Formats: sequence, structure tokens, C-alpha cells
Amino acid sequence: MPLTDQQDHADTLLLVEDSDTQALRIRRMLEGHGFHVHRVASGEEALDTLDERLPGLVIADYHLPGMNGGQLARQLRMNAVTRTIPVLILTEGIEPGLEREGLESGADAYIPKSSDPALIVFRIRALLREHAAHAPSLLPQRVFRRARIMVIAPEPAHRRAVPELIDQLRRDGHIVTLCPDPSLLRPSLLHDPDHVPDCVVIDLACREFDGLEVCRKLDEWRQKDLLSGNVPPRILGVDGAPRPDAKEFSARVFEAGIDDLVSRDVGPAALALRIRVLVRRKLLQDDVRRIEVERQAREIAVKSARAEAAAIASKASLAEALEQANRELADANRKLIETQGKLVQTAKMASLGELVAGIAHEINNPLAFILAHKDTVARGLDRVIGMEADSADPGHDDRAAILNKCRDRVGSMNMGLRRIQNLVLNLRKFSRLDEGLFQLIDVPEALETVMALLTQKLGNGIVVRRRYEAPDRLYCQAALLNQVIMNIISNAADAILAAQPDDMSVRGGIAEGEIEIHTFLAHNGDGRDSYVFVITDSGPGIAPDVQERIFEPFFTTKPVGAGTGLGLAIAYSVVQAHQGSLSVGAAPQGGARFTISVPWNPGPGNEGQAAPSRPLSDQAR
Repeated sequence: MPLTDQQDHADTLLLVEDSDTQALRIRRMLEGHGFHVHRVASGEEALDTLDERLPGLVIADYHLPGMNGGQLARQLRMNAVTRTIPVLILTEGIEPGLEREGLESGADAYIPKSSDPALIVFRIRALLREHAAHAPSLLPQRVFRRARIMVIAPEPAHRRAVPELIDQLRRDGHIVTLCPDPSLLRPSLLHDPDHVPDCVVIDLACREFDGLEVCRKLDEWRQKDLLSGNVPPRILGVDGAPRPDAKEFSARVFEAGIDDLVSRDVGPAALALRIRVLVRRKLLQDDVRRIEVERQAREIAVKSARAEAAAIASKASLAEALEQANRELADANRKLIETQGKLVQTAKMASLGELVAGIAHEINNPLAFILAHKDTVARGLDRVIGMEADSADPGHDDRAAILNKCRDRVGSMNMGLRRIQNLVLNLRKFSRLDEGLFQLIDVPEALETVMALLTQKLGNGIVVRRRYEAPDRLYCQAALLNQVIMNIISNAADAILAAQPDDMSVRGGIAEGEIEIHTFLAHNGDGRDSYVFVITDSGPGIAPDVQERIFEPFFTTKPVGAGTGLGLAIAYSVVQAHQGSLSVGAAPQGGARFTISVPWNPGPGNEGQAAPSRPLSDQAR
């Protein structure tokens, strides 16, 4: 309804009175005070006029044929547009509790018809002032819709119960239809906006049809309707037959999709009340959906207006806006790159932290025997010096043996120091921060660096098999590629350890398993080759439902505190940055199989010839 039409009817009062004499008296009194009055004879007729004329206030007699004044007020309060219209109930009745019932139904005031006309006018003007402050500025094309109820029950059965229920629902202002044969129902029932019911009432105790099967069919139809964005109807079942398996039957009823189950023994009035509750929720959801659709339509209109305004803007303004957008985009991209770099470094530090204990053990072993050999060499040299000082000592052979022993110990010390040097060098190679630099790397050497850092984690029982059939050289981001390989192999070792039997202590606590690293060139159909890393393990494998989430950030199958959930997520992003792919599947022996494929770039000035196939080699770490 346009705004001007609403203003024209702001002072129009809707009088609902079945008595012609009373209606004429009240109408003359109100028109004498400057009001425009439109009179109808029943509550149903009043609801039907709301789409044509939205009044500023409703004056209703409580005792009306069919729907009474309280039921009319209740219907107005169930609609988002009409719920703010004031409702004044006039009645001559003095029954106890009548005023309370009227006010609880949603009326704003309750005044006897015998009251002073001036008091009635004062109350009307006060209610109109409140309504004017909260009235909507624009109204939808269709203001009010009466709820539609479908009753599915056989006509011959329950001749009194069904008509009484239908009469009660019609007195509540609902449009009620009776469907005696549910086989005539079709899915199109829920797609006709002018006839789709808000609530379906099904007789579950009749023998003419299977009520549960009707519920299932209706629920299947409304689930499809729900996916299209509509508000589906409610389903209420009425059961009056005594059942020995009442609990089991109730469970089957609700599993069939029913929303409420009521016994016929409660009577038509109470049954209508339960239906009224379902209908009220349904209509409120309809209003919410309508308001949301209108909001989205307004947003689309605003966006269209802004787009049109931008289209007619000057070239200078467009250029300035484009330049600003480019600056913001570049700034956002820079922050994204910085954040990604910090995230990669965080994951790397987490991996390094996990390896600290193992690396400390690797360094501590050579340091221990270096210190022990140092003391042996010191004592031997002291003895030789003592022999030299005593020229009368004929122990020439003893001096030679001591010197040979010292030379052997010095050699062992040299070997231990080189071991420490290699560990430190491998750490430096792994932890360098030049991730963004592409360079030519020796793949076998890089993989051995990772193996060296994982020595303690792999232990003495996990066999690492190497099968390098790809070229030695690859042009890539070396540190990031190391990070990917290390995360996958570390996870494989953890999986093998987690799959060990409970009696692992019998074998001295040594985890047994196998990891294979296979590299080869894959020839694609587009003429470009891919450098492929395949890493398999003999662990328990990865469940199919977990495979779908394994590359999500912060998702981990490890216990709390044992994993960050960043390792594979970072690995996935690193491989994508190389325009490659990372996938997971099942290995032939039942474990996990990770496949890394990146475009093969031999690097500038490198022939990139494939390396000769190397035999399968084993190494127990």
C-alpha cells in the first residue's frame, strides 16, 4: 500500500458489529467526532477487508457470529503488519473473566458499551496516537493472509468430532478444507502459494488409509520445499485409538515427520488450541521470510543504484577510485604474504621444537665419547711425557702403544665432531628464511638433510627405502620444499609408532615399520613434465572421512598437545604456490600414500637430464 493511501486511512476506524442497531449508534457517535468509520458484520469479513483498507484502529464487539472479538484480536497479532493496529473491544456482557480473556487475546482496551461516549472517544484518540508513532511507512502489496488448515480425515468416521473441529478452527479465523482421500494429494500442493496449507491435521486412528504413510509423504514433499527457501507447513496428528505399544507408536509418528501428536480425547477446543500454536509459529516464520526477502530486494536496489551512479561518474573519479582500490589491494596482498610467511615459519618452528629432543640426543652421544676419549688421550700423553723424562726407562714399545691408542682416540673424536658439524649444518639448511627464493637444489641431498634431522624420531626399527628415479636437480623454493617433505615423513613416523602393538616393550621399545620415498618424472599430455614425490608408509592409513579434512588448517588427529594442525595445511599451500598438487590416498600395504607433484624446472643453464634409475635401498634409522 503506498504511503499516501496509508495516510488517507490513518483516521479510518474498522467497526466490527453484527447488530445493525448498535452499529448505527456507534457509527454516528464516532463520525460526530470526526472519524471515518467502515463497518463489517463479522470477524471473517473484517480480515478479508485488510488487504483493501488498513484501518488506524479496530473496534469489535466481543460476541460475534463465528469468530469472536478476542479471536479477531489474536489473528491481528499474528501478522507482522497488523500486530501494531490497536484493538478496542466493546461489549455489553458482564461475565466474569470476559475482560481478562479479551485482553489476553491481544486487545488493547476493553470498554462496556454503556460507558460514557466521551470516555470511549478519549480511549480511541490515545490508542491512535500510539499507533501513529509506530505505524510502518510502507506496506507490502498483500497485508493480511488468513491461515489455511487442511484436515485429512474420512467423512463417514467421527461424524461429530471432525465437524466440531472444523467449526472451531473457522471460528478462529482460519480457512479450513477437508480432504477425505489422501491418495488425491500431489506434490504440487506445496507449490501453490494461494492454496498451500499452513497446517495439515491427519487422523491417525482411521482405517481408511495409513496415517503414518501420509505423514512420511508430506514430510518428504516439504523437505524438498524447504530446500527451495520456503517455510514448510506444520503437521499435526490426531490419535484416539488405544494402543498397547503407545511409546513405540509415538516414536514412529515423530520419525515420520510429524510436528505434534494430540489425543482426540482432549476435545475440539483444546485440539484447536494446539493447532493455533503451530499456525502461529508458521505465520511468524512467513513474516520473517517476507521481511528478509524485502530487505534483500532493498539491498539489491541500493547496489544497483550505486552501480549506476558509479557508471555515470567522471573518468577522473573512476581513475582515482581504481588507483585507491589498487593501493588497498596491494596492501592487502602484502599483508597476506607476510601473514603466510609467518604462518609457514610458525609451522617450521613447531616442527623444529618437536625435533629438539632427538637432535639433542644425537649431539649428546658424540660429545660424550669425545669427552671420554679426551681424558684417555690426556692420560696417555702424560705417561709418554713421563717416560721421556726418565731416560733410563727402556719402555719404547709401551710408548708406541700409548701413542697409537691416542691417535685412534683422536680419530674417533674427529668423527664425533664432524657428526655434530653435520647436524648443525643440516639445521642451518632447514631453518633458513629464504623461502621466497627459487634456486637450483640437489633433491637427494635435500632429502638426506631431512632424514638426518629425523634420525632420532625414526629410531632403529623404521626402515626408510629410497628410490630416486627423477633428475637430481630441481628449480624450486628449497626451504619450503624441505618443510613439506619433513612434515609428511614426520607424520608417517608418528602413524607407525601409534600403530605399534601394546607389547612393544617386549622388543625393547623399538617401533618397526617402513617408509618409502620414490621420485620420478611424469610426462603430461600437454608436453610439460612434472617432478613427483611419492611417500608411503606401513602405518594404519587415513580413513576416507578424514582424508577430506586432512589439509584443513588446525585439523589434526593427534592427541591434544601433540600436534598443531598446521603441518599438512602449510604443505598444501606450499605445493600450490609451486603450481603443483598434493593428494593423499591408500598405500598398497595399507598405510598412507602422499603424492606431491610440481612442474619440473631444471633451472637456468641445466640440462636437466633424468638421473639413472637407482636400485631400491634400505636404511634403518
